Amino acid sequence: MAQPTAEVRDARRRLRRLRAAVAGEERLAAGRAICRTLERLPVFRRGARVALYLPMRGEVDLRPSLLSAWRRGITVFVPRIVNRRRGRMSFVPWSPGAAERRNYYGIAEPAGALAQEPALHLDAVVLPVVGFDRQGNRLGMGAGYYDRALRRRRDPARRWRRPLLVGVAFACQELPAIPASPWDVPLDLIVTEQGPIVPARRPSARNDR
Repeated sequence: MAQPTAEVRDARRRLRRLRAAVAGEERLAAGRAICRTLERLPVFRRGARVALYLPMRGEVDLRPSLLSAWRRGITVFVPRIVNRRRGRMSFVPWSPGAAERRNYYGIAEPAGALAQEPALHLDAVVLPVVGFDRQGNRLGMGAGYYDRALRRRRDPARRWRRPLLVGVAFACQELPAIPASPWDVPLDLIVTEQGPIVPARRPSARNDR
């Protein structure tokens, strides 16, 4: 997530409008194409531990993939805010028909006492983005919840990379370049209705991981 400059804020507003403008049959078709691509990824396998998300208004709706993953025997997680003042979230188990509540932002999340799972215990985290570029940089909503939850992915002492980070967006949300901040955690893959995009990593980005 880039620094909150005036330019970044303008880009975020513009991209949210573009995302919202994908409507009707076009949105449904794009969502189906994105879900199909996600469900073909090798990480979507029985026994895997995968975090997806419950969409807020405008985001790509992945609820069909949540249900498909659960039916395949994947352990499905979704985000839940655990401390809004500190901008902290964790991942909790999801299953069809489980009780939900709306958080401060109006986003659905599982209700009740559920075990929290840190991101590093998951095989993949699929997250919504407001904007992305082909280096794997992303614009989020601006609150930094995912960056905090995933910050240990930037630890240079770690020799293995988990979870796989998959950004989801419509193709119209692509930007030529997004300036990265030191705390940003780059995406490993972006999925749009046009298919998967594998980021072209710069040497410096590889050394930071």
